[in-house]
Amino acid sequence: MSADEKPLIAIVGATSKQGRSVAATLLQSQRFRVRALTRKKDSPEALRLEERGAEIVIVPLELGRQKDLVAAFKGADGAFLMTPPIAPPETIEAPLGRQLADAAVEAGVGHIVFSTLENVDKITNGTKYAPHFTDKARVADHIRGLPISHSFVILAFFYTNLLEYYVPRMEGDTLLLPVYLPEDFRAPFVDPLTATGPVVLEIFSNPERYNGKTLPIVGDIISPREMVETFQRVTGLKAAYRNAFTRDGLLHYFPEFAANELLVRELLGMVEYAVDYGYFGKEHDLEWSRRLNPGTLNWEHYLRTTGWRGDKRSFGL
Repeated sequence: MSADEKPLIAIVGATSKQGRSVAATLLQSQRFRVRALTRKKDSPEALRLEERGAEIVIVPLELGRQKDLVAAFKGADGAFLMTPPIAPPETIEAPLGRQLADAAVEAGVGHIVFSTLENVDKITNGTKYAPHFTDKARVADHIRGLPISHSFVILAFFYTNLLEYYVPRMEGDTLLLPVYLPEDFRAPFVDPLTATGPVVLEIFSNPERYNGKTLPIVGDIISPREMVETFQRVTGLKAAYRNAFTRDGLLHYFPEFAANELLVRELLGMVEYAVDYGYFGKEHDLEWSRRLNPGTLNWEHYLRTTGWRGDKRSFGL
Protein backbone atom coordinates (compact mmCIF):
# COMPACT_ATOMS: atom_id res chain seq x y z
CA MET A 1 0.00 0.00 0.00
CA SER A 2 1.44 3.37 -1.01
CA ALA A 3 1.45 6.25 1.47
CA ASP A 4 -1.39 7.97 -0.39
CA GLU A 5 -3.54 4.82 -0.20
CA LYS A 6 -3.38 4.58 3.58
CA PRO A 7 -6.57 5.70 5.37
CA LEU A 8 -6.39 9.29 6.60
CA ILE A 9 -7.31 10.06 10.22
CA ALA A 10 -7.90 13.64 11.36
CA ILE A 11 -7.05 14.27 15.01
CA VAL A 12 -8.60 17.13 16.93
CA GLY A 13 -6.46 18.51 19.75
CA ALA A 14 -3.50 16.67 18.28
CA THR A 15 -0.99 18.19 20.72
CA SER A 16 -3.05 17.37 23.82
CA LYS A 17 -2.18 14.33 25.94
CA GLN A 18 -4.81 12.15 24.28
CA GLY A 19 -4.35 13.62 20.81
CA ARG A 20 -0.60 13.20 20.68
CA SER A 21 -0.95 9.61 21.93
CA VAL A 22 -3.35 8.86 19.09
CA ALA A 23 -1.21 10.63 16.49
CA ALA A 24 2.02 8.94 17.60
CA THR A 25 0.47 5.48 17.69
CA LEU A 26 -1.21 5.78 14.30
CA LEU A 27 1.98 7.07 12.71
CA GLN A 28 4.08 4.36 14.34
CA SER A 29 1.73 1.67 13.05
CA GLN A 30 2.48 2.83 9.47
CA ARG A 31 -1.10 1.86 8.60
CA PHE A 32 -2.61 5.35 8.63
CA ARG A 33 -1.90 8.88 7.52
CA VAL A 34 -2.46 11.55 10.16
CA ARG A 35 -3.85 15.06 9.80
CA ALA A 36 -3.18 16.89 13.06
CA LEU A 37 -5.52 19.75 13.94
CA THR A 38 -3.93 22.28 16.29
CA ARG A 39 -4.02 25.98 17.12
CA LYS A 40 -0.26 26.58 16.67
CA LYS A 41 1.74 25.09 13.82
CA ASP A 42 5.07 26.01 15.40
CA SER A 43 4.55 24.59 18.89
CA PRO A 44 7.15 21.99 19.94
CA GLU A 45 4.55 19.19 19.89
CA ALA A 46 3.21 20.19 16.46
CA LEU A 47 6.73 20.33 15.05
CA ARG A 48 7.45 16.87 16.47
CA LEU A 49 4.32 15.47 14.83
CA GLU A 50 5.24 17.08 11.53
CA GLU A 51 8.72 15.56 11.71
CA ARG A 52 7.10 12.15 12.17
CA GLY A 53 5.01 12.59 9.03
CA ALA A 54 1.76 14.23 10.19
CA GLU A 55 0.04 16.88 8.10
CA ILE A 56 -0.49 19.94 10.34
CA VAL A 57 -3.66 22.02 9.97
CA ILE A 58 -4.34 25.11 12.08
CA VAL A 59 -7.88 25.10 13.47
CA PRO A 60 -8.40 26.52 16.99
CA LEU A 61 -10.99 24.69 19.10
CA GLU A 62 -13.46 27.57 19.20
CA LEU A 63 -17.14 28.05 18.45
CA GLY A 64 -17.91 29.51 15.03
CA ARG A 65 -15.30 27.36 13.26
CA GLN A 66 -17.69 25.00 11.48
CA LYS A 67 -16.50 25.97 8.00
CA ASP A 68 -12.82 25.61 8.97
CA LEU A 69 -13.48 22.24 10.60
CA VAL A 70 -15.35 20.90 7.58
CA ALA A 71 -12.38 21.85 5.40
CA ALA A 72 -9.97 20.22 7.85
CA PHE A 73 -12.00 16.99 7.91
CA LYS A 74 -12.46 16.76 4.12
CA GLY A 75 -11.05 13.55 2.72
CA ALA A 76 -10.56 11.93 6.15
CA ASP A 77 -11.60 8.31 6.57
CA GLY A 78 -11.81 8.78 10.34
CA ALA A 79 -11.57 11.49 12.98
CA PHE A 80 -10.60 11.45 16.64
CA LEU A 81 -12.62 14.12 18.44
CA MET A 82 -12.15 15.59 21.89
CA THR A 83 -13.05 18.79 23.71
CA PRO A 84 -10.42 20.70 25.69
CA PRO A 85 -10.64 21.22 29.47
CA ILE A 86 -12.95 24.20 30.00
CA ALA A 87 -13.36 25.49 33.55
CA PRO A 88 -16.71 26.80 34.76
CA PRO A 89 -18.38 29.26 34.53
CA GLU A 90 -17.65 28.77 30.80
CA THR A 91 -20.32 26.55 29.23
CA ILE A 92 -19.05 26.06 25.68
CA GLU A 93 -17.85 22.46 25.91
CA ALA A 94 -21.07 20.77 24.76
CA PRO A 95 -21.72 23.14 21.83
CA LEU A 96 -18.07 22.87 20.82
CA GLY A 97 -18.29 19.08 20.80
CA ARG A 98 -21.50 19.18 18.77
CA GLN A 99 -19.80 21.52 16.28
CA LEU A 100 -16.92 19.05 15.85
CA ALA A 101 -19.27 16.13 15.25
CA ASP A 102 -21.51 18.07 12.86
CA ALA A 103 -18.47 19.19 10.86
CA ALA A 104 -17.25 15.60 10.59
CA VAL A 105 -20.63 14.52 9.24
CA GLU A 106 -20.76 17.42 6.77
CA ALA A 107 -17.24 16.58 5.56
CA GLY A 108 -18.18 12.94 4.93
CA VAL A 109 -15.86 11.37 7.51
CA GLY A 110 -16.28 7.60 7.65
CA HIS A 111 -15.95 6.89 11.39
CA ILE A 112 -15.47 9.14 14.42
CA VAL A 113 -14.07 8.32 17.84
CA PHE A 114 -15.07 10.76 20.59
CA SER A 115 -13.43 10.92 24.01
CA THR A 116 -16.32 11.15 26.45
CA LEU A 117 -17.17 10.71 30.15
CA GLU A 118 -20.24 9.64 32.14
CA ASN A 119 -23.33 11.84 32.49
CA VAL A 120 -22.92 12.80 36.14
CA ASP A 121 -25.97 15.06 36.14
CA LYS A 122 -28.22 12.24 34.92
CA ILE A 123 -26.67 9.49 37.06
CA THR A 124 -26.86 11.53 40.28
CA ASN A 125 -30.18 13.26 39.54
CA GLY A 126 -28.39 16.59 39.63
CA THR A 127 -26.92 16.13 43.10
CA LYS A 128 -23.26 16.21 41.92
CA TYR A 129 -21.83 19.09 39.89
CA ALA A 130 -19.30 17.92 37.28
CA PRO A 131 -20.08 19.73 34.01
CA HIS A 132 -16.90 18.63 32.24
CA PHE A 133 -18.16 15.04 32.61
CA THR A 134 -21.79 15.75 31.78
CA ASP A 135 -21.08 18.01 28.81
CA LYS A 136 -18.95 15.32 27.15
CA ALA A 137 -21.74 12.79 27.73
CA ARG A 138 -24.22 15.17 26.09
CA VAL A 139 -21.95 15.43 23.06
CA ALA A 140 -21.89 11.62 22.89
CA ASP A 141 -25.71 11.59 22.95
CA HIS A 142 -25.71 14.07 20.07
CA ILE A 143 -23.31 11.87 18.08
CA ARG A 144 -25.53 8.83 18.61
CA GLY A 145 -28.25 10.66 16.68
CA LEU A 146 -26.05 11.55 13.70
CA PRO A 147 -25.82 9.57 10.45
CA ILE A 148 -22.23 8.50 11.01
CA SER A 149 -20.38 5.41 12.26
CA HIS A 150 -18.98 6.19 15.71
CA SER A 151 -17.29 4.87 18.83
CA PHE A 152 -16.50 6.36 22.24
CA VAL A 153 -13.58 6.04 24.61
CA ILE A 154 -13.70 6.91 28.31
CA LEU A 155 -10.39 7.46 30.06
CA ALA A 156 -9.93 6.87 33.79
CA PHE A 157 -8.48 9.52 36.11
CA PHE A 158 -5.12 10.67 34.74
CA TYR A 159 -1.91 9.86 36.62
CA THR A 160 -0.70 13.18 35.23
CA ASN A 161 -3.20 15.06 37.44
CA LEU A 162 -0.84 14.44 40.37
CA LEU A 163 2.14 15.77 38.43
CA GLU A 164 0.43 18.77 36.89
CA TYR A 165 -2.36 20.04 39.15
CA TYR A 166 -2.21 18.30 42.57
CA VAL A 167 1.53 18.68 42.94
CA PRO A 168 3.23 17.27 46.09
CA ARG A 169 5.30 19.42 48.43
CA MET A 170 8.09 18.75 50.91
CA GLU A 171 7.50 19.12 54.65
CA GLY A 172 10.69 18.37 56.56
CA ASP A 173 12.00 15.09 55.18
CA THR A 174 8.61 13.90 53.89
CA LEU A 175 7.00 14.47 50.51
CA LEU A 176 3.29 15.14 51.07
CA LEU A 177 0.99 13.93 48.28
CA PRO A 178 -2.41 15.67 48.42
CA VAL A 179 -4.74 13.34 46.54
CA TYR A 180 -8.32 14.15 45.54
CA LEU A 181 -9.72 10.81 46.76
CA PRO A 182 -10.17 9.18 50.19
CA GLU A 183 -7.06 7.32 51.28
CA ASP A 184 -8.46 3.79 50.94
CA PHE A 185 -10.79 4.33 47.98
CA ARG A 186 -9.66 2.32 44.94
CA ALA A 187 -10.24 4.21 41.70
CA PRO A 188 -9.28 3.69 38.04
CA PHE A 189 -6.26 5.62 36.76
CA VAL A 190 -4.44 5.76 33.42
CA ASP A 191 -1.64 7.47 31.55
CA PRO A 192 -3.35 9.31 28.67
CA LEU A 193 -0.03 9.84 26.88
CA THR A 194 0.57 6.13 26.30
CA ALA A 195 -2.79 4.37 26.73
CA THR A 196 -5.10 6.32 24.42
CA GLY A 197 -3.36 5.61 21.13
CA PRO A 198 -3.41 1.79 21.15
CA VAL A 199 -7.15 1.71 21.82
CA VAL A 200 -7.95 4.24 19.09
CA LEU A 201 -5.67 2.36 16.67
CA GLU A 202 -7.68 -0.80 17.37
CA ILE A 203 -10.96 1.04 16.76
CA PHE A 204 -9.89 2.63 13.47
CA SER A 205 -8.47 -0.73 12.34
CA ASN A 206 -11.87 -2.39 12.98
CA PRO A 207 -14.55 0.34 12.84
CA GLU A 208 -17.41 -2.05 12.09
CA ARG A 209 -16.58 -4.12 15.17
CA TYR A 210 -16.67 -1.09 17.46
CA ASN A 211 -19.48 0.92 15.89
CA GLY A 212 -21.70 2.23 18.69
CA LYS A 213 -19.41 0.89 21.44
CA THR A 214 -18.17 2.81 24.49
CA LEU A 215 -14.75 1.57 25.56
CA PRO A 216 -13.04 2.36 28.90
CA ILE A 217 -9.28 2.93 29.05
CA VAL A 218 -7.74 1.89 32.37
CA GLY A 219 -4.15 1.45 33.51
CA ASP A 220 -4.61 0.58 37.18
CA ILE A 221 -7.28 0.40 39.87
CA ILE A 222 -5.57 1.65 42.98
CA SER A 223 -6.12 3.61 46.20
CA PRO A 224 -4.18 6.72 47.25
CA ARG A 225 -2.69 4.67 50.11
CA GLU A 226 -1.39 2.11 47.60
CA MET A 227 -0.15 4.90 45.33
CA VAL A 228 1.88 6.46 48.13
CA GLU A 229 3.27 3.09 49.26
CA THR A 230 4.27 2.27 45.68
CA PHE A 231 5.82 5.71 45.25
CA GLN A 232 7.96 5.20 48.36
CA ARG A 233 9.05 1.75 47.22
CA VAL A 234 9.95 2.85 43.69
CA THR A 235 11.64 6.16 44.51
CA GLY A 236 13.09 5.44 47.95
CA LEU A 237 11.64 8.75 49.14
CA LYS A 238 9.66 9.19 52.35
CA ALA A 239 6.12 10.18 51.40
CA ALA A 240 2.69 10.55 53.01
CA TYR A 241 -0.92 10.89 51.85
CA ARG A 242 -2.79 14.11 52.51
CA ASN A 243 -6.49 14.71 51.99
CA ALA A 244 -7.46 16.91 49.04
CA PHE A 245 -10.85 15.20 48.80
CA THR A 246 -12.84 17.50 51.12
CA ARG A 247 -13.26 21.23 50.58
CA ASP A 248 -11.05 22.03 53.57
CA GLY A 249 -8.35 19.63 52.44
CA LEU A 250 -8.42 20.81 48.84
CA LEU A 251 -8.18 24.51 49.71
CA HIS A 252 -5.57 23.94 52.41
CA TYR A 253 -3.14 22.49 49.89
CA PHE A 254 -4.34 24.39 46.82
CA PRO A 255 -5.65 27.77 48.03
CA GLU A 256 -5.37 29.18 44.49
CA PHE A 257 -8.48 27.19 43.51
CA ALA A 258 -10.58 29.37 45.86
CA ALA A 259 -10.56 32.18 43.30
CA ASN A 260 -13.09 30.17 41.23
CA GLU A 261 -15.89 28.82 43.42
CA LEU A 262 -17.53 26.96 40.53
CA LEU A 263 -14.24 25.20 39.81
CA VAL A 264 -14.03 24.14 43.47
CA ARG A 265 -17.59 22.81 43.24
CA GLU A 266 -16.71 20.90 40.09
CA LEU A 267 -13.53 19.35 41.52
CA LEU A 268 -15.40 18.24 44.62
CA GLY A 269 -18.45 17.08 42.64
CA MET A 270 -16.31 14.99 40.29
CA VAL A 271 -14.62 13.02 43.05
CA GLU A 272 -17.74 12.73 45.21
CA TYR A 273 -19.46 11.24 42.17
CA ALA A 274 -16.64 8.73 41.67
CA VAL A 275 -16.75 7.69 45.33
CA ASP A 276 -20.53 7.52 45.67
CA TYR A 277 -21.46 6.07 42.26
CA GLY A 278 -18.27 4.67 40.73
CA TYR A 279 -16.20 6.42 38.09
CA PHE A 280 -17.40 4.09 35.31
CA GLY A 281 -20.87 2.74 34.75
CA LYS A 282 -21.28 -0.89 35.80
CA GLU A 283 -21.82 -2.01 32.20
CA HIS A 284 -18.18 -1.40 31.25
CA ASP A 285 -15.52 -4.09 31.10
CA LEU A 286 -12.63 -2.38 32.92
CA GLU A 287 -10.14 -5.05 31.88
CA TRP A 288 -10.76 -4.66 28.14
CA SER A 289 -8.07 -2.09 27.34
CA ARG A 290 -5.44 -3.96 29.37
CA ARG A 291 -6.23 -7.20 27.52
CA LEU A 292 -5.90 -5.33 24.24
CA ASN A 293 -2.62 -3.70 25.28
CA PRO A 294 -0.83 -5.67 28.02
CA GLY A 295 1.83 -2.95 28.01
CA THR A 296 -0.59 -0.41 29.47
CA LEU A 297 1.21 1.27 32.37
CA ASN A 298 0.03 0.55 35.89
CA TRP A 299 1.08 3.05 38.58
CA GLU A 300 4.35 1.30 39.40
CA HIS A 301 5.36 1.03 35.76
CA TYR A 302 4.34 4.64 35.21
CA LEU A 303 6.67 5.79 38.01
CA ARG A 304 9.53 3.66 36.71
CA THR A 305 8.99 4.76 33.10
CA THR A 306 8.70 8.49 33.79
CA GLY A 307 11.17 8.72 36.69
CA TRP A 308 8.73 10.99 38.54
CA ARG A 309 9.87 11.85 42.05
CA GLY A 310 7.25 14.42 43.07
CA ASP A 311 8.29 17.33 40.83
CA LYS A 312 5.77 19.51 39.03
CA ARG A 313 5.54 18.70 35.33
CA SER A 314 3.81 20.41 32.45
CA PHE A 315 2.45 18.61 29.43
CA GLY A 316 1.85 21.76 27.32
CA LEU A 317 -0.28 21.75 24.21
